[in-house]
Amino acid sequence: MSTRANLAISASFVVLVLLLPAVKGSATEEFARETGRACRECHLDPSGGGELNATGKAFLAGRAEAGNGHPYSSPLHHGIRFAAGFLHLLTAVMWFGTILYVHLLLKPAYASHGLPRGELIVGWGSIALIAVTGTILTFYRIPTMDVLLHTRFGRLLMAKIAIFLVMTATAFIVTFVVGPRLKARRVKVDPRKRDLTTEELSSFTGKDGSPAYFAYRGTIYDASGSKLWGNGLHMGKHQAGFDLTDVLVLAPHEEDQILRLPVVGKIVGRSAPGKKPPHLAAFYFMTFLNLFLVLAVLLIISLWRWG
Repeated sequence: MSTRANLAISASFVVLVLLLPAVKGSATEEFARETGRACRECHLDPSGGGELNATGKAFLAGRAEAGNGHPYSSPLHHGIRFAAGFLHLLTAVMWFGTILYVHLLLKPAYASHGLPRGELIVGWGSIALIAVTGTILTFYRIPTMDVLLHTRFGRLLMAKIAIFLVMTATAFIVTFVVGPRLKARRVKVDPRKRDLTTEELSSFTGKDGSPAYFAYRGTIYDASGSKLWGNGLHMGKHQAGFDLTDVLVLAPHEEDQILRLPVVGKIVGRSAPGKKPPHLAAFYFMTFLNLFLVLAVLLIISLWRWG
């Protein structure tokens, strides 16, 4: 298995381990609803979940004697909560894993000329599913505004919702404002030209009849005739028209798979570092903001478990 795959799996596993403690047992939530007391009143662990203390055991026994008559304690409601919780965790792992993989391994420069379609589908699909499942879970866990505003769990939940809304807003701006401007950055290039700048290279994406060129270690290669680069896209991830050195060094195949492709020329005239265009600067800012927000969400989940 490649280093890239191992890192992606490891990141997803860590996120899942951190998320799992956030799933509370129904006894903890029923106790909070009916008594207004904190989790530590019922569990040995102050954050809730796990082994019950004497008070928790007495409460659980009382519920059993009463026939477990809470309106949301039926098998149907338990099934809905379980399904919503499972999908919520699974989608969060996918979304966070994608953010960490793209921004830490592929690096933001990879999308500096446009956003990959697959990434957009995963991102917006995750946002929609997290919103729906989160609403369902909140309905079951927060019976009143008083619980939301005056309990530790409620305040942490509000903070997590606020972070989610900020991340959704940044996704909207990047998708519908910044993304189209990045994609529109095209440079007209003489097709007979061999040595290209990175800006000129971005015109050769393998789409709309253009050749599929990419750069690797300063050399430009032509992948137009390769079956593995259909429509200028390699393995559904790597788009032609970019300097893919940082990406391809992590590829599971050997370097000779790249070197056997026809050579076009060299990357030349690299632009000197300077002030980025506003839309490109906004993209980089939102990229690192999302990384920070992911870490903030994981911190909140940790506080739920260990606070």
